[in-house]
Amino acid sequence: MTASSQKRKRVLSGMRPTGKLHLGNYVGALQNWVGMQDQYECYFCVVDWHALTTDYADTSQIKENSLEVAFDWLAAGLDPEKSVIFMQSHVPAHAELHLLLSMITPLGWLERVPTYKEQRENIKDKDLGTYGFLGYPVLQAADILIYKADVVPVGEDQAAHIELTREITRRFNGFYGAKKPVFPEPQTLLTPAAKLPGTDGRKMSKSYGNTIMMADPEPVVRQKLKTMVTDPARVRRSDPGNPDVCPVGDLHKIFSSKETMAKVNDGCRTAGIGCIECKSWAADALVQLLSPMQERRRKFEENPKLAWDILEAGTQRARKTAVETMDDVRASMGMSLKYEAPGK
Repeated sequence: MTASSQKRKRVLSGMRPTGKLHLGNYVGALQNWVGMQDQYECYFCVVDWHALTTDYADTSQIKENSLEVAFDWLAAGLDPEKSVIFMQSHVPAHAELHLLLSMITPLGWLERVPTYKEQRENIKDKDLGTYGFLGYPVLQAADILIYKADVVPVGEDQAAHIELTREITRRFNGFYGAKKPVFPEPQTLLTPAAKLPGTDGRKMSKSYGNTIMMADPEPVVRQKLKTMVTDPARVRRSDPGNPDVCPVGDLHKIFSSKETMAKVNDGCRTAGIGCIECKSWAADALVQLLSPMQERRRKFEENPKLAWDILEAGTQRARKTAVETMDDVRASMGMSLKYEAPGK
């Protein structure tokens, strides 16, 4: 980090290592992260411990999936010269702070987290009745507070987690921050969340099998677009359509130029163009976006050690910050190894 970057507000965000990323990940988070690098002091973390909260039974793919995520991050424009890019599990202080925060976090706070009940109800093929799953918002709080992050970029579905982190922060500072607060209260930075449908019209998600991957080559992108659902009211080629209710129209709004969008609006509503032509224009826009990223990704695919070296270097930098924070935490709790005479 440069000297000037130390004056910037600090950002922390992360992603679970689920393997290759799709366009929903790019639009929902990664694109915003890339744009934040010149404005904030950025810490971006592959949160592999969080993957264990639901996928603890099989850890065989975590390292490979972590690399795939790193490939896409670097391909999209995350720059190790501007940001600290690292692995959560290789910074042990995350676990230490998680333990300390868990001591002061009321059980009721965790049971009220919206995603806790939601996932318990919706994920039926895994046993989520575990201590780790209930406590993952505390681990998330530790991820944020160990770097004393000022802001956390999230979508609306994660805002409740940041508010819980703020409550834990206030509770910790109330107990142990008599002289001065140990942690700043992190602010929620709601990131723009464009409506990005998958090929079946539902939200793009790996669990639905409707994704367009950032690494998909051009023929695959074009084939997926050909099968994408369109305005259900447009049954025949001669029927006028409505781009505002069409999933392909949603893609155009995010990725296409104003000129293309004008052609789509006019051509669709007047039946001047067919869905096949409209889809091909959407594919053109996606290929134009993805091709340079895939070119950058290829370098890391051919030599994965380049990406792993970046993660290792970033992890060393993250550890240094985390150790400094834990020194402050232990001192505030009277648990420092440094001896102080009674009454000091």
